[in-house]
Amino acid sequence: MSEDDAPTDDQSIADRLGSFDTCTISDALDTLGLTGAVIGLAPLTIPGRRIAGEAVTVKLGPPLAGLPKRHLCAAAVMSARNGEVIVIEHRGRADVSGWGGLLSRGAIKYGLAGVIIDGACRDVDESRELGLPIFGRNAVPVTARGRIAEHAWDCPVTIGTVVVKPGDWVVADGSGVVFVDPNRLNDVLREAERISAREAAMALAIEAGSPLDQVLGANYEDLLNGAESNHG
Repeated sequence: MSEDDAPTDDQSIADRLGSFDTCTISDALDTLGLTGAVIGLAPLTIPGRRIAGEAVTVKLGPPLAGLPKRHLCAAAVMSARNGEVIVIEHRGRADVSGWGGLLSRGAIKYGLAGVIIDGACRDVDESRELGLPIFGRNAVPVTARGRIAEHAWDCPVTIGTVVVKPGDWVVADGSGVVFVDPNRLNDVLREAERISAREAAMALAIEAGSPLDQVLGANYEDLLNGAESNHG
């Protein structure tokens, strides 16, 4: 992909990123020496649905004196543009929900692409029926009321070990969640294109009957360093 072919508007970027699975994006990040893959997040509502969009961030934590009296995540949902993704720092908490069904209804109303939460959410059946993809650590019935509060939104958050800024790009699917710094977006897309083409050629070679050890041995280990192989 040349610079002239690089997508420029948000929808084109989302479509281009969303054409690659998270494994390919993660491999591209590895090739470039970048971080961005989060360990332990999985689809909670709609398995098989891939999402891609810009992050609108929310930071949750324990209730503290002086915090704004507002429902968690509501301001972020109302501010989000069509196709964006709510990304919630919930500190990996598995015992209390940081997202629920009424928020999912709002997210659908405002045209969000989905939700990423580093922790638990509830009302997953309702969210599934609404058609909202949610990726998180687990589902619980336990409410956030009196247990969790919104500390801030539109700020840097930590998801797993990855620091995510507002406007970072996110891709999520059945394999997990990856984040991409917009300043490295074109580099990541270029590497993802190369890796995807190499893997497609390897798949064709396997289907055509080439010995599996030759296809993988000649290609797989050098897939991330850009080396070309004459085998397979």
